[in-house]
Amino acid sequence: MRRIYEDHAYATDWPASWWRASKPVPPPRPALPGSLAVDVAVIGAGYAGLNAALVLAQAGRSVAVLDASQPGWGASGRNGGFVCIGGTKLSDGQIVDRVGTEGAREFRRFQLAAIGHVGALIDSNGIPARQGPEGEAYLAQSPAAMAGLVAEAEAEARLYGEAPEVLRREELAERGLAGPGFHGGLIGRAGFPLHPLEYVEGLAALAEAAGARLFAGTPVTALAPAGGGWRLATPRGEVTARQVMVATNGYSSEDIPAWIAGRTLPALSSVMVTRPLTQSELGAQGFTSPLMSCDVRRLLHYFRHLPDGRFLFGMRGGTSASAAAEAETQARVRRHFEALFPAWAGVPTEYRWSGFVCLTGSLAPFAGPVPGAEGLFAAFGCHGGGVALQSLAGAEVGRLMLGERAAIPALMAQPPRRFPFPAFRRLGLRMAYAAYARRDGPLPAVPA
Repeated sequence: MRRIYEDHAYATDWPASWWRASKPVPPPRPALPGSLAVDVAVIGAGYAGLNAALVLAQAGRSVAVLDASQPGWGASGRNGGFVCIGGTKLSDGQIVDRVGTEGAREFRRFQLAAIGHVGALIDSNGIPARQGPEGEAYLAQSPAAMAGLVAEAEAEARLYGEAPEVLRREELAERGLAGPGFHGGLIGRAGFPLHPLEYVEGLAALAEAAGARLFAGTPVTALAPAGGGWRLATPRGEVTARQVMVATNGYSSEDIPAWIAGRTLPALSSVMVTRPLTQSELGAQGFTSPLMSCDVRRLLHYFRHLPDGRFLFGMRGGTSASAAAEAETQARVRRHFEALFPAWAGVPTEYRWSGFVCLTGSLAPFAGPVPGAEGLFAAFGCHGGGVALQSLAGAEVGRLMLGERAAIPALMAQPPRRFPFPAFRRLGLRMAYAAYARRDGPLPAVPA
């Protein structure tokens, strides 16, 4: 397998996350017992792969899902639990330039449908994953960023017919969104928070109940056409399938399939979770809103209260996945947390972990058939906003594989281009992060 980060990032034991600590570890799925022939093989047991497997198995296809670790081990079990609008690094204007006004509206409808898809899936199947109310707060880190948010709200009203609520700086405290680094914000009405592992493990159980077979500890080491279908090599035997879906996202190997090489760029996102906050601590900071929240920096921070009183805080920025670099990144996460929430500077971090989001060379997600490879499909590249989008993308790719009409937006149907000079992607990311940090501006000064 060819991956572009240090081996430490791909160790297959569970990360030391609050999600894993707060939910009993399920019995491990078995490894592939030997060679196997199926209608469909799915590589990756995360949101996209399991949604596809569920659709296919419900339609009567024989499905094998192969994962290098366990369901939810990757980004699907490490994220911040934001079921929200997102999935691309393109502005609305750039989306319009690429696919037109109707194409932009089509993509927005898909984003909203994806949120509804996840909500319906967990609610109708009794998966206890919901963790808070609907809506999301977007907070401006400067007066200039606030002016940009106001302009964005006006543009969204014209383009999508949506009207997010605008909050001036003086209105934040009464909404429980106070902080020295926040200069106003928007309240969007879409989305809700969830427990990522509750969702992905519930999804795995649904796929199995429908007839899909899940094999853990079974990395796919090679993929090649064979006899009108595909042959997948693993350390424990071969799988042959008429169709294959690749759903490995930021954990993809550069040669599975070879087409994907250079089209993705994994980017680290790091998370910390505090001990439960006391009522006096909540009052001292004034940030009490149960909404999912984030700022609008290019190197964004995302944060929310958890049901047991803990506080989750995450951010982008790491460019190395070595153990030493990860420790440095987590220390930086802590410094940023204390700058934005100074009243909680004495509240200890009890859990910290990281994982990969997946960027693409086109800055947009992809879902559909792999060009020039009959029977091969993929879904990846949601740029850190994939809980909802990857879920519905996986389901729609499953429908494509059944020969049905699928509602994949034009923006997502375009195969992503390769990054320029792909061997230097991580260097380019480091340079981009430095530029973003300058553009984002300084953090609030930490009180002495």
